[in-house]
Amino acid sequence: MACIEARGLRKSFGGTAALDGLDLEVEQGRILGLIGPNGAGKSTALQAILGLIPHQGDLSVLGLDPWKQRDRLMQEVCFIADVAVLPRWMKVSQSLDYMEGVHPRFDRQRAETFLDRTAIPRKARIRTLSKGMTAQLHLALVMAVDAKLLVLDEPTLGLDILFRKQFYDTLLNDYFDHQRTILVTTHQVEEIEHILTDVIFLERGRAVLSATMEEVENRYAELLVKPDDLSAARALGPISERQGLGRTALLFDGVERERLAPLGEVRTAGLADLFVALMGKQAL
Repeated sequence: MACIEARGLRKSFGGTAALDGLDLEVEQGRILGLIGPNGAGKSTALQAILGLIPHQGDLSVLGLDPWKQRDRLMQEVCFIADVAVLPRWMKVSQSLDYMEGVHPRFDRQRAETFLDRTAIPRKARIRTLSKGMTAQLHLALVMAVDAKLLVLDEPTLGLDILFRKQFYDTLLNDYFDHQRTILVTTHQVEEIEHILTDVIFLERGRAVLSATMEEVENRYAELLVKPDDLSAARALGPISERQGLGRTALLFDGVERERLAPLGEVRTAGLADLFVALMGKQAL
């Protein structure tokens, strides 16, 4: 059974379609990156998955209808938003007390163990914590819940690069166990592509690309070519071209690496470059 399955998912606000027939399937134990520009429909898709808004089309999350069965669904789902949602007047210790009192699957000892590896004082009020510490506290609370699905909406927004790396390293090493499923949206594509198993590029409420990372690696390739071989490389039909350090980088879709190798250095296409290339084609 798929963890998340959507068919023809639609949602409009006024006359604007935020989701326009989105199809989506996420198997259990995967880490999916939902990537798109502002206004692409990422937040609307997350809201539908979390049962926060009604929608048209079919949507199943952990075998449940998120809109009609949200109470049951929330026993199996955790969520970290792009803004701090913990009460700022609350002390760190009180946030642990609260979670212990309201969530039957919260393991306080696990949260305490994680916090022991941080510099977060238990007696500190949340309003006194830095953005990085607040993100660490959020993650500690979430990691201590035995949930089947974790949804992250720009979870490291506003954090410096060290905190961002620590956040994702902790998520991968201390939380993900191939039984849980993680859905993450972010603009910092380069920082999460190494943890993803699947990716969806979203534009205007539709999936421009939906593939496993293995499929992306097999399908797309980047060729760094010298000027003398540029014409021959262009003849193979790249989907994008950019300049850098005396060589031209061409991105190819479905061209065998054996055909590209004589013309230069062949590399795996980065998600950020692939995103720019595919989004550019949509705008044409």
